[in-house]
Amino acid sequence: MHVKKGDKVIVIAGKEKGKSSTVTKVLREENRVILDGLNLMKKHTRPTKAGAKGGIISVAMSIHASNVKLADKAAKKEKPAAKKKAAKKAALGA
Repeated sequence: MHVKKGDKVIVIAGKEKGKSSTVTKVLREENRVILDGLNLMKKHTRPTKAGAKGGIISVAMSIHASNVKLADKAAKKEKPAAKKKAAKKAALGA
């Protein structure tokens, strides 16, 4: 997946198009991401016997990973494997 938790992304499709946010959770099996403060839905909760209050709360729902792109690719860190490969090339003199 091209994004990971903590990345700054921009939504490129859907009702939140053009907005930017950070990734709070990545759902790899479904190929979806949950963004901080975007794609909010209302959830009705019942009061429980433990004393918690019922009511309507806003919950962030997931967005398909293909509908987001990294906000700043230059700020993305180089992968450790790429650093290792570059170091190996330099050591071999290639």
